[in-house]
Formats: sequence, structure tokens, C-alpha cells
Amino acid sequence: MKIMNSRAVLVATTLGALLAVAAPVPSPASAGDRRGAAGCRPGTLDPTPVRQAIAGLPDADATSAQIRITTPDGCWTGSTGVRDLRGQTPVPPHARFRVGSVTKAFTAAIVLQLVAEGRIDLDATVQRLLPGLLPADYPPVSVRQLLDHTSGLPSPVVPDDIEWQLAHRYDRWTPRQLVRLGLDNPREFDPGTRQHYTNMGYIVAGLLIEKVTGRPYATELDRRIARPLGLKDTYAPGDDPRIRGPHAHGYQAVVRDGRTELVDATTWSQTFTPAAGNVISSLTDLDTFLTALFAGRVVPSAQLGTMFTLPGVPDVGGGPARYSAGLTAFPLPDGETLWIKTGSRYGYLAGVASTRDGRFRVEYSITSTDAKGEELSATAQRVIAAALSLL
Repeated sequence: MKIMNSRAVLVATTLGALLAVAAPVPSPASAGDRRGAAGCRPGTLDPTPVRQAIAGLPDADATSAQIRITTPDGCWTGSTGVRDLRGQTPVPPHARFRVGSVTKAFTAAIVLQLVAEGRIDLDATVQRLLPGLLPADYPPVSVRQLLDHTSGLPSPVVPDDIEWQLAHRYDRWTPRQLVRLGLDNPREFDPGTRQHYTNMGYIVAGLLIEKVTGRPYATELDRRIARPLGLKDTYAPGDDPRIRGPHAHGYQAVVRDGRTELVDATTWSQTFTPAAGNVISSLTDLDTFLTALFAGRVVPSAQLGTMFTLPGVPDVGGGPARYSAGLTAFPLPDGETLWIKTGSRYGYLAGVASTRDGRFRVEYSITSTDAKGEELSATAQRVIAAALSLL
């Protein structure tokens, strides 16, 4: 299946809308192929559009990019930009990065494994499984509703001013603190009547995993997914604000006294998004996970369908539901569905995408200078358009 470039750009622009003057930087570094990446054989794939999409970094929009794309014609992986702005050292091979909300796919998979083991029922309520977490008069919220964003649970609110965020970047939050902070606000809607994408359902899902297994979320991620699949770069950092192992630094553009500075955002506590956006991984690991997940080797087939089933309720904006358990459905012009998950943390944008049969897959990481901005990074838009042109 081929999509014309103009149509790919339209799809990429729409996708950017669905997901939610910088300081001088060093001279551009060229994009480089990584032919040694595990299981990535070039075949006859012409990666020119993707290579061009990430060429010329660092620039005002991003300091580096990594991408891996697999099609029936072959596989290509490459990177561009610099490891950090102090020099011209390229992005390290197998560089790790924050995956942001791609974490939700891992969390949903763990919950569904527990469903398959008979330890959790998708229709069981949070009130029964985690007694005392929600107020006594709160309407029943099911596990299924946590995963498909139909719980209506309110989100915690903190200042979104970048200076406040920087001043509190090392704060440590517990999941229960976040739930209590969220419950200071009214519920968004009655559970099961609408869909609204938030982190709260997955913060509660993380608590549920820990309650049922008796082990920390990070331990369950390792023992249930990372170790069985041989993922060497994937872990949940807990209270550690660093990225362990090889990685590229992420930066955030900050305007101070009328000038834009790039502040290093690499070291940053991720305890505000436990089980929702805190995982660290790499391109190879994400591709291994995505391939195994879609093939039914992570979640048994009887439960896997939940990850490809949309709830029959409208979005809060009145449109159709787009979010399943851990994934997002994105319809393509020819009627096929691309299943995606994107994420953003300060300094880092990440995304994965695959057709249901896994024959077309994309994983990327971009160290965007405004990863949490309202507009999707221009680099990310180019990457998405280029990848779709090869579909």
C-alpha cells in the first residue's frame, strides 16, 4: 500500500493535532545510518524521505533525532544531531530516551497479563480492588475504564509555567499523592459515558499492579516484559531523575529577559507520571516490544483484543473515541488503521506506530526543544509524513 506524499503530509498534520526564536546551536551534524541495529535489514527500502526528514540537526526545533522504520521492503534506522550541545559528539548507538506516554502500552500489557492470570477482572471496580483510594460516594470505576480513558477521574493540576516546572523538577511524588491531588477537582464525567485522554487512569493502574502482585511497578515491568523479551534498555526509573546508560541530552527552550535559552532537561524526576509516562527505552527495544505485543507474545490473544477495541462512547469533544487500552487508533485514507502511541516529557518526544499485522512499524525519538508545547515539533511532523510516505 502506498500513500502519496501530499496525503501523507495531511495525515501527519491531522495526527499532530490529535496528539497534542531558539538560542544559537552548533552547526548541523549529518544523518547517519545504523546498519548494525538488531534485526534491521535494509532490503530494497529507500529511506531517502526519512533520512531527509531528520537531516540538519541540531536546529532551533530539535537537537537530535533517532528513527527506525520497518516495511515489507526492508528496515532502516538512523540518527542525526548531537549527544549534547557542549560539542559535536553524535548520538550514541542504542541511545536510551524517555518514552513518555508510550509507557501506557507497557502498563496496559501488564494489566492484561494479570487479567489472563485471573488475578484481575476488567470489569472489577477500583473501589473493590483498591479500597479507600476513591471517596466512598464516588461512582464505580472499572479497570477497563482506567485503561481506555473513560473513567472520568480528574487529573492533578500544577502550574504549567516552565520556570515553576524547572524549580520543581526534582520533586518526588507518590501515586497516592497524585490521586488525592486529582480528587481535589470535580470528576470530568460519569464513568463510562465519555472518553478523555489523561494520565490518571494509568497512575491508578500502576497502583493496581503493585497491589495485586505485591511488587513495585518497575519490578513487574522488568520481570514480565523487559527480561522475557531481552530488552536491555527498558526500565522504569522510579525516583532516579537520571537516564542511565548511553543517551542524548534533551533541552527545553526558555525565554528569559527577552532571550531564548536552551536549558538541559535531561535530569528530571518522572514521579509525576508513574506507570503513565516514566519509562526509558531505546529504538531497538521498542521495536522488539511492539513486534512481540502485536504478535500475541506479550498478552495472550484472548486479552490482546482489548488493545485494539475502542469504547462505544464519544470523546469529550463530541468526536469518536480514539483510544483503546494503551494505544491510539488512527484511520488511514484507504480504510486501514494505524495503531500508534506517542509520548512527551521535557526534552523528549517519542512515538511508535504499527499496522495490526506488524508489517509496517515506526519508532522514533526526538530531543525537541519544546516537547510539551501545544504544537507538535516540526521535526516530528516531518518524520511522521516521511514514514507515512513509505506505507
